[in-house]
Amino acid sequence: MILVAGAVAGIFSRHIPVVVKTNLENLPMVISGYSAVDDSFSEAVYKELNADKHLYRHYKPPTGSRVDLYIGYYGTAKGGRTGHNPYACLPGGGSVIVDTKVVNLRQSATGKSVPINYVLAKKGGENIILLHWYQTAGDTVVSSGFQQNIQRFSGRILHNRNDGAYVQITGVSSDNDVDKTRDTMVHFAEEILNLLPAYWPEEK
Repeated sequence: MILVAGAVAGIFSRHIPVVVKTNLENLPMVISGYSAVDDSFSEAVYKELNADKHLYRHYKPPTGSRVDLYIGYYGTAKGGRTGHNPYACLPGGGSVIVDTKVVNLRQSATGKSVPINYVLAKKGGENIILLHWYQTAGDTVVSSGFQQNIQRFSGRILHNRNDGAYVQITGVSSDNDVDKTRDTMVHFAEEILNLLPAYWPEEK
């Protein structure tokens, strides 16, 4: 037990890497026919999110409604995880959550399906569709913060890093087009999921 305790202490006393290159800003402005414009939140929101790097864009397809992309990256020094919780933030902003479930995205690098979260909310007669997930180690995707904690812990032990990102894609829909809008957003989310590893921030 003493040896194990000493080994664990040695692992967590190693130099904590810091972000040296953010990279997320180089994510393509045109993805699968969607063209983007950059946007920003208020300083109060950024202070609350407390990420090392934020990416907030509106992607507009040739026809149809835009989708909003937000990525918050947290380096190892910040523990790799956001405190943002859409299940609390949506009701706090006046939205009512009417449906939640897990949907699957296809990961091109592995050919496997990975689970992400789907949320349908209503606000003032408008349907808000949210897809969100956590990503660690560049290409490891998990749907819950608990799973992300496990990945971060193993990453710190094996690779001396436990950085991660929170990814959220938001769209709006009429009552008649919820399923169609969700399916379109899932396709766009797959593009983001598979592009993100190539633009993952670097730590040293």
